[in-house]
Amino acid sequence: VQLQAFGGGLVQAGGSLRLSCAASGRTFSNYGMGWFRQASGKEREFVVAINPTGSSTYYQNSVKGRFTISRDNAKNMVYLQMNSLKPEDAAVYYCAASSLFSIRKSDYGSWGQGTLVTVSS
Repeated sequence: VQLQAFGGGLVQAGGSLRLSCAASGRTFSNYGMGWFRQASGKEREFVVAINPTGSSTYYQNSVKGRFTISRDNAKNMVYLQMNSLKPEDAAVYYCAASSLFSIRKSDYGSWGQGTLVTVSS
């Protein structure tokens, strides 16, 4: 499956952004989807995952209550609504697809190109 993430930008602390990820190629509804992020000088880290049907999600503790993942299998899209953004949320955000519902980077075989989120304090 091919993925393309978009929707990043510059936002003030406390603001909101909605990231989108468009999928194409294979049957999107067969894949667990995840969002990961990589801040400058740091390793890529897990943010949130959603299972193929959208019935289950798993969030990194630091984003619980602020970020919401959702998917629309009819449109081959996955979304990340980010509210109450903090400077420490600034990173390149990547969407990824897996045959599993997983929090591990190694379980994801397809990755989008990343979209930059900048949060000003």
